[in-house]
Amino acid sequence: MIAKKKFVGGQKYGGQKYNGGQKYNGGLQQASFEPSDSDRARVVGALRFTTVSALLPEGSAAIDAGRAAVIDLAEVTSSDSAGLALLIEWLSVAKRAGRTLRFENIPTQLQQLARLSEVEELLVPA
Repeated sequence: MIAKKKFVGGQKYGGQKYNGGQKYNGGLQQASFEPSDSDRARVVGALRFTTVSALLPEGSAAIDAGRAAVIDLAEVTSSDSAGLALLIEWLSVAKRAGRTLRFENIPTQLQQLARLSEVEELLVPA
């Protein structure tokens, strides 16, 4: 069963909060993309195959609009290859829009996956 994307009340990160999630093996994995009032945003929750499809359009729109030049990943709780693909896609969106994008506080799990996939330099430029 897929949970519909919706506005979520409660603590916001300076702006609207978007939520995407899907039940998987009886548990609910959720993630949200939270733009701030400046050019910063954050991702909270699991970056997994079950959550990234809801986050892609929200992050892409914020990047296009110049509201997400920096995305903080400190509150990402878990990730898989779909999460890595999402970050790379957001970099592509930024490039097409002629914008810069930087990720902060990349979780160790994502860094290791990027290293194994030989794309670490995309996420953390030298």
